[in-house]
This record gives sequence, structure tokens and C-alpha cells, in this order.
Amino acid sequence: MDGSGGGELRASIFNGENFDFWKIKMKTIFCSHELWDLVENGYKTPTKEELTKAERKLMCENVVKDARALGIIQGAVSDQNFPRIATQETAKAVWDILKQEFVGDKQVRSVKLQGLRHDFEYIRMNDNESLFGYIAQLFGLINQMKSYGEDLSNQRIVQKLLFSLPKSYDSIAAVIENTKDLDTIDAQDVVAILKGYEQRLDRHSDNSAEKAFVSLNVGSKSARFNGHTNNTGNKCKFCDKLHYGECWLKNKVKCHKCNKIGHIARYCHTNKVVQQMNFANQVEETGNLFYANHSGEDRRRIGDEWYIDSGFSNHMTSRADLLVDIDRG
Repeated sequence: MDGSGGGELRASIFNGENFDFWKIKMKTIFCSHELWDLVENGYKTPTKEELTKAERKLMCENVVKDARALGIIQGAVSDQNFPRIATQETAKAVWDILKQEFVGDKQVRSVKLQGLRHDFEYIRMNDNESLFGYIAQLFGLINQMKSYGEDLSNQRIVQKLLFSLPKSYDSIAAVIENTKDLDTIDAQDVVAILKGYEQRLDRHSDNSAEKAFVSLNVGSKSARFNGHTNNTGNKCKFCDKLHYGECWLKNKVKCHKCNKIGHIARYCHTNKVVQQMNFANQVEETGNLFYANHSGEDRRRIGDEWYIDSGFSNHMTSRADLLVDIDRG
């Protein structure tokens, strides 16, 4: 319904669908104007000769009320449906036509009610359906059944509500059944408990999604690091394999030259034979070339001299007795 100035109730326009809901709204409006009895039952129009002064006054009042009720109905019917009631002059006549066409007689109503009972019996909440949507659908069905005369007790509605929930609500349904009296608890109280439970499920679901998102980012970052490591082509000096980060074998290997933990002889910086010289780490690299040349006059002098920490990857000497780890390739 659309609100209007002065707090007056106005009905939504009836377009031929959901007459039962529209009728409920219209009844509320008629009752607020003290017109419902006149619309539902009509009034008698005796001849003026038979009327007393008071009765004539009452008749005039009824005529005014009936015109008011008729105007409300006419204003609440769409242009498409208005021709059905255009020729009627009383509110009751118009109301009866609408009821007959959109609700039907007793037999038609009985058939419709059977269909609604079937829907009520088999309606279930799906796993991927929100509780709010399901509650709206269920109670819409219940209201339709009541409008056709079905007497649904609060107990039956509560039982239907609990038994039609998916497996994810089994725990809260069991709590309600074991702690509440299903014969007296109001259906709306059950709905409130279920909505609180759904909010908890939503919070847990949001947290899980957030953790999954963080894990995904971490994994992607690690993958990028690993990709970067593989692209460099650097091998670990402890396990001789490609990987990112500190090697888990670092503190488990032992150098057979210096007997220290944490590296192998190939990468040992200690030479006990030649005055603890620091040799550069030998890394397999391509493109590095060392060229040495000396004259015959300086052969003896050059053979006894070394350039400490020269930065070269490979060293050459004519005196094999000065070397410990010789690569003759």
C-alpha cells in the first residue's frame, strides 16, 4: 500500500493476481472506515413511506458509506480489470464479482486448497537457499491456505518449520526440540532462533572464505618466488639442487677438510696446507676464462708468488704440491 497524507490507508492496485492478499489489505481499509459489514453483507433500501425520520437518516448514511466503499474498490482495481465491475452500483455487488472470478465458488476453492495442502506437505528448504527466502515462501503459502479457510495450528506450523530444514540446521533443530515445548512455543520465536543461528553460520563461512583467500595469496607468492629461483638457475651449495630459501641440509653436512658443520669440502674456505688461504667459492659458471702468461726469465719467481683473494673462479700453478683439491679438467 502506498501511504497518503493524513495517515489515510490506500490500497495497492489489483492487477488480477494474488487476490487473497489484496483482499486482506482491502478488508483492513474498509474496517478502518467502518465499511466492512456494508461491503460484505450490503444493506436494505426500504421505501420512504415505511421509514421513520431516524431510519431515513440511517439510510442516507448507508448510501454515503456504500458510495465511499465502492469508490475505494474502483480506485484499487487496474484499468484492465475495471470493466468487470464498471456497471455495478453497490460495493457488495462489485466485491462479490471479484470474489467469484478470482477466488471461485466453494468447489473451486476446495480444489485450490488441496493444491496448497500438497505444496505445504512437500515444501523443503534447499541447502543453497537462504533461511529468509524460505521463511517468506513458507509463510506466504500458509497465509494462502488460511485465506481459503484452512485452520493451521501454531503447533503444526512449528513442526513443519523444523522438519523441513536442511541437514546443516540439524543441531539447532535438536536444541529447540529438546529445550522448548513445541505445543506452546510461538512459530515466530522459532524463526527468531533460526535466524540467529543462520547469522552464526554466515560469520563462520565468511571467516573460512577469508582464510582460504589468504592461503591462496600465500601460495601464489610462494609460487612466484619458486619461479624466480628456477629462473636464476643457482644451485644450492649444500644439496646441489634448485630451491628457494635456506636449505634444510645446511646444518647436517660436514666438511671433510676442516671438520666443520654447515658446508662440504668443495665449498670450504679453509686450506690448512697453504697458510689458511681463503679460496673463492667454486661455482660452476660458463663464460669465465683465466689466462696466465709469464716469460722464461720470471719462471722461478712467479711460481712462488700468489695473489690472495683474487676473485678468480679457477687458479693455476706449476706446483701441484701446494694444492689440496686439484681439478685436472
